[in-house]
Amino acid sequence: MIKTGFVERNLRLLFPLPALIFVVVMMLFPVIYTLFLSFTNWNLTSGMPLRIVGLQSYYRIFTEPRFLAAFGRTFAFTGAAVVTETILGIAVALILNREFLGKGLVKLFLLLPLVATPVAVGIVFNLFYDPTIGLANYALSLAGFPRSGWVSNTATVLPSLVLVDVWQWTPMIALIVLAGLAGLSSEPYESARVDGASELQILWRITLPMVMPTIFTAMILRTIDALKTFDIIFAMTGGGPGYSSETLNILGYKYSFEYFRMGQSSVILVALFAVVLACSLGIMKLRGRAEA
Repeated sequence: MIKTGFVERNLRLLFPLPALIFVVVMMLFPVIYTLFLSFTNWNLTSGMPLRIVGLQSYYRIFTEPRFLAAFGRTFAFTGAAVVTETILGIAVALILNREFLGKGLVKLFLLLPLVATPVAVGIVFNLFYDPTIGLANYALSLAGFPRSGWVSNTATVLPSLVLVDVWQWTPMIALIVLAGLAGLSSEPYESARVDGASELQILWRITLPMVMPTIFTAMILRTIDALKTFDIIFAMTGGGPGYSSETLNILGYKYSFEYFRMGQSSVILVALFAVVLACSLGIMKLRGRAEA
């Protein structure tokens, strides 16, 4: 009777408990195991047994110019992509928040980049950027500009990858902001128009401040994804030419599955995890200030 009573009183906790335990284990185990490996010298090609070396792997990776360059490249790619996507996403959301003919069809086309798989997007854009048969260079030649190397040129590869990311993920920002705009109260707008405020003043003083928490939420989601971007970059350039598009994710993959230096690759992944966590917490703090 006591056991039955306990079960009946805690059904709402006991039923989801197995799923909760599974999710927690699946989330925590990879993080803890990667953190453990980062303190070892595990190298699959050396034939030596796994040995704990403390911070030695951290020192080797953090002082390596290739890691520092990949670290900076990760921030450059993320910053350029997220800022551009946010600005364009807000603009598209403001346009879609108005009534016009064909609005439903525009929303449908807006969803198409989101449902495409990133690897397929990378392959298609590789054809688009192709130096000889690509549409990008054909458009440049029609406009009278010289042809570009796009992803085969070290100077243009990162902006070209940012452009692909912007094409695919700007609609997500737009849809999130559009949902925020749809939930705004109409009373502040009516009061502002009665007071003679212009549309630009209404946008700057009312719409943007009220929807800012939603914008920061969209930025958090996109920043996390952009920092971890792997598939588009790997499908299009593999980190090349040279190391010019190599981000932390690509570098970690190469250390793991090309060089088999598992200990040092774990250091890179731990660093990436710390960067993602720090950026997410920073944007969440800004979001909290916007709500206050």
